Amino acid sequence: MKSGLLKLAIGLSLSFGAVQAQAETRITYKSAKSTSSYYQMGVQIAEAVKEGSNGDIIVTVEESQGSVQNVMEARARGGDYVFTTPPVLVRLAQGGKAMFEGKGDPKFDEIRALFPIPSLTMHFVMSEKSGVTDFAGMEGKTILLGKGSFGAREGEKYLKLFGLEGKVDLAEVELSNAVAALKNGQIDGFVTAGSWPAPNVIEAAASTGVNVISLSDDQIAQSKRAKLVIPAGTYAGQNEDITTTSLPVVAFTTTAMDDDTAYALTKTFWEQKAKMGEGAAWWNGVDQGLMENITGKIHPGAVRYYQEAGIDLTDAQK
Repeated sequence: MKSGLLKLAIGLSLSFGAVQAQAETRITYKSAKSTSSYYQMGVQIAEAVKEGSNGDIIVTVEESQGSVQNVMEARARGGDYVFTTPPVLVRLAQGGKAMFEGKGDPKFDEIRALFPIPSLTMHFVMSEKSGVTDFAGMEGKTILLGKGSFGAREGEKYLKLFGLEGKVDLAEVELSNAVAALKNGQIDGFVTAGSWPAPNVIEAAASTGVNVISLSDDQIAQSKRAKLVIPAGTYAGQNEDITTTSLPVVAFTTTAMDDDTAYALTKTFWEQKAKMGEGAAWWNGVDQGLMENITGKIHPGAVRYYQEAGIDLTDAQK
């Protein structure tokens, strides 16, 4: 009799464990370099989702080389893949244009949006020692753009727009080493595209002293990006507002993700966003107004949440 009860107890325990295992959903969140603000955001989202789902959803954050790589990996990843990128890159991938020319894939058409995150903000950071306070002063200086990321490509674009192509020395150093390279004089400045306040700019400003270059209204118009103002005092030694540009960024997945998971992720994100904003100011700039930055289709599971929440969607998003 005791033996039978013991077997029953073991069986129930194993069954309960199996139910628990089945209930737990694991997600891989592909972000950016570990030194970037976007990687930190990924960690914050992972913690918020775990708490908001009572541990039912576990998010693992993966470092990446940037937005372009994130989109490319959508071709081979499964239903547990979430990644961040500017929506414009998804459109380019689906059209086989620019950096995706000759790399088209039907999988790109399966990419679907979940929710907006803080916008990508351009930072042109020069050491105080360099004496550079505007783009013209960058001529002849050594600048680090990084490799492979959308921010690096944007940096190249701005140098070309403002007449600096071939007039600056581009450092062959990873962006993760930017602050150290600035400190030891390897470079005069670096370009980074993390949302503000950017961790690597905070570190550089506090340890070395920097000038973050502002763009004129004419330069902003040439860039065809949105104007953004970083308030004075955001970084150490910053006594004036910094005028720069920004580009929307969105969390995406693919149609391989099941509707219930997409629903739970989206719902938990919005419900935990205010709490995330208490610990990191960049979340406070994310609201329903940023939904207009999603120019393509939203995952059906996420659509269900937005409809329940009374958030209007365009026909193109549904």
